[in-house]
Amino acid sequence: MFLENKTNDFENKIALATKTKYGWREFTYRGIGLLSRKIAYWLINEIKINTSDRIAILSESKPEFGACFFATVLSGAVFTPLDVKLTEHELTSILSDCTPRVLFASNAYFKTAKELQEKLGFIEHVVLIDNTAEAENYLSIYNFENKYDTKFRRRNLRSGAILIYTSGTTGAAKGVEISYLNMITQIESLEWVRDVVFPDYGKNDISVLSILPMNHLFELTVGFSLFLSWGLSIYYTQSLKPKDILSIMREKKIRFMIVVPAFLKLLKTSIENTIKNSSPAKRTMFKIAYFISGFIPATKIKRLLFKNIHDSFGGNFTGCITGGAPLDISVGKFFERIGIEVYHGYGLSEASPVVSVNCTNRKNLASVGKPLKCFEAVIDKSTGELLLRGLSVMKGYYNKPEMTSEVIDSDGWLHTGDIGRLDKDNYLYITGRIKSMIVLSGGKKVFPEEVEAALEQSDKFKEICVFGAKNNKNDNSEDVCVVVVPSDEIAALNNVSDIIRAEVKLQSEKLAPYKRPINVYILNEPLPRTTTRKVKRNKVKELVGIN
Repeated sequence: MFLENKTNDFENKIALATKTKYGWREFTYRGIGLLSRKIAYWLINEIKINTSDRIAILSESKPEFGACFFATVLSGAVFTPLDVKLTEHELTSILSDCTPRVLFASNAYFKTAKELQEKLGFIEHVVLIDNTAEAENYLSIYNFENKYDTKFRRRNLRSGAILIYTSGTTGAAKGVEISYLNMITQIESLEWVRDVVFPDYGKNDISVLSILPMNHLFELTVGFSLFLSWGLSIYYTQSLKPKDILSIMREKKIRFMIVVPAFLKLLKTSIENTIKNSSPAKRTMFKIAYFISGFIPATKIKRLLFKNIHDSFGGNFTGCITGGAPLDISVGKFFERIGIEVYHGYGLSEASPVVSVNCTNRKNLASVGKPLKCFEAVIDKSTGELLLRGLSVMKGYYNKPEMTSEVIDSDGWLHTGDIGRLDKDNYLYITGRIKSMIVLSGGKKVFPEEVEAALEQSDKFKEICVFGAKNNKNDNSEDVCVVVVPSDEIAALNNVSDIIRAEVKLQSEKLAPYKRPINVYILNEPLPRTTTRKVKRNKVKELVGIN
């Protein structure tokens, strides 16, 4: 019903578009609806997909990705988006867990998809989603029959809709099961954000730029499903270079974006470099305007003070939601001062994923806002951990009931692993993490245990300990670090350091690049452990001189 209603409401508006070397490929709401139904017809009638089946996709963000998602929903199957940055070893592990019958893939990853099909055996169909010359030689959504009418499956709201994999704490990825109820609850709970962020909604067409991968639940829920429910036009770009992004923002009159804090910092640096390279008079004018704007509450006046900067963005850009990693407050304040609203949010996949977004308390960027109305939120008095309960809490981890019970207790409370506090007005502040999870500057999350599982394959290491250490980027993010205790044979050699570093690099090739250790420390003594033989990570950090 969602797809049908939105197709009717916004029929001829641009829904999804992506830039290619030939120009823009644009799909209207009607067009994306027809393509989705065409794919769904094939799934239901040609290969007889069942509601218990999983359908995976390996692709960068593009309109066809969205059509495959809607088609999967219409067919009643479970949608599993894959991270294109994962290695074949990691993809094999995930696919072996969810065993999809169908694997959709873009042209860029089609070869990998075919290799995975041959290796694993249970993938019945690999389907190309691009309308390219190669589509003539392979099974492609563009070669399906133009049939759009079929009886689409209705599912119980508590049935699984999305199975999204996150890095595992036991060395293997874990699948977060998101139900239809989880998704619908998120969309309804975030409805109020629209009128705050877009006060002119309904009067003007609104374009947004998407730079986050659609395999992220945040992008799939908010940047895709929520924005389409509002009738916005979503434009995709594969380039993260500021000059390319600014070019698209000017061309398509972009109003809004969803970003990670690292991108904001990159954009701030780009603006500052432009100012630094300008004439002395322009640099002085900027400093004066920046000082004055600190005393001006009206965003419209701030935008006038920095008209040149806003013109470089196309003149329409008003703000962004940022999440996935801690926000450097100085970066947030910079954009607020020049008239661009930064809405700081917080969430986790297990919460489907948005927990809160600060759209109302503009004076306090340290807060991530009030928890959405779909959540009960409390702080554990003994540990300071944030606990959540409500209709947006995931079904659980796929095929892992014991792991699910470790994070969702018998009373239904989701243990987030994050330390937080709620002020007297119920504004949430995230102040730390109980879990050992490492959050990188781009918002990517890495679990030490997963990295350790890869490195432990080497007989050159007696013991290893992986942890996060604050980097020098001043954005509260971390780098992946590893402490290695060499084996006795290696420890006796003269070139221990070179051997260990080379071996870490070799074993890390099984991991996605962002998971690979940046800093390698060598320790010539046993790692400190608890009575139950668990490594004391904080103690290890102290031993190598990291606070």
